[in-house]
Amino acid sequence: MRETGEFGDEHEGRPGLLLAGGTEPGPVYFDARSGPTVHQSTERYLYDGTLGVPVATGIRGACSCGRRGTPRSPLGWEAVERRKPYLFDTGGPEHDWDAHIADVQARTAPCRSTSRPYSARSRRLTAPTAEGPLPAIRAAATLERTTRRAAADAAYNLGTVVGPDRDGVAQALGGGRQTARSCLTHYALRR
Repeated sequence: MRETGEFGDEHEGRPGLLLAGGTEPGPVYFDARSGPTVHQSTERYLYDGTLGVPVATGIRGACSCGRRGTPRSPLGWEAVERRKPYLFDTGGPEHDWDAHIADVQARTAPCRSTSRPYSARSRRLTAPTAEGPLPAIRAAATLERTTRRAAADAAYNLGTVVGPDRDGVAQALGGGRQTARSCLTHYALRR
């Protein structure tokens, strides 16, 4: 699973498996016969045809937002090591998901605080830990208070000045309509 710190679980990437007909397989169920629950999994290495599970013949980039990549890479199980079936090449789907995230970022509202890569901002915030944990906690608390105030004011102003256009807000935040609504409500109620 791949994710960005910027979009959280709204845009989690993974290699999406494809069956011979071009459809995505459903979960595999395991009956442990030890209770009323049945375990299920969608781990990609399970779809190798053993134990009656369908055989995945290709992979493509998939995102939790529902987007599926069009480039499809063949999946040759004969090249996969039997003792480590989870180690097959996922480079194609990963590059496709990276391109999707770049597209999402290009369509979002510009933000000075996110103009640097996430890892660079994270390193800057955790830099005080060299001086001890208390300066890092103080920096995080200050940042939380500042962002809470700024977000509450922005959500209030958006609702009173222009009225929230759900599709526009969703695109600006890089998520879906439900996430945009939830985000605006969350911040507006903190005012």
